[in-house]
Amino acid sequence: VQLQASGGGLVQAGGSLSLSCAASGRSFSTRGMGWFRQAPGKERDFVAGINVSGGSTSYADSVKGRFTISRDNVKNTVYLQMNSLKPEDTAVYYCAAAVGRGLYSSGGGYVYWGQGTLVTVSS
Repeated sequence: VQLQASGGGLVQAGGSLSLSCAASGRSFSTRGMGWFRQAPGKERDFVAGINVSGGSTSYADSVKGRFTISRDNVKNTVYLQMNSLKPEDTAVYYCAAAVGRGLYSSGGGYVYWGQGTLVTVSS
């Protein structure tokens, strides 16, 4: 599976951005998907995950109620809608494909990674 993330950019605090991750390959619809982020000088952290059907999702506490993960198994794309953005959301955002069909909230559950897209939130 190859993953291509897009949609990053510069936004003011309180604004919104929508990230997309397009997947190539036949196994997208058989894998859980996730979004991670890495801020400068920090480790990569889990942001959100979604299972194969899209019926189950999980979020980091820091983004609950503000971010929404979704997927379209026809378009082989996973999305991250980010609202009420804060300066601390500034990071490179990565999409990832999981080892299996379920929900995974740690990096060890993911085997394929996209190249990342930069989100900068100004105060």
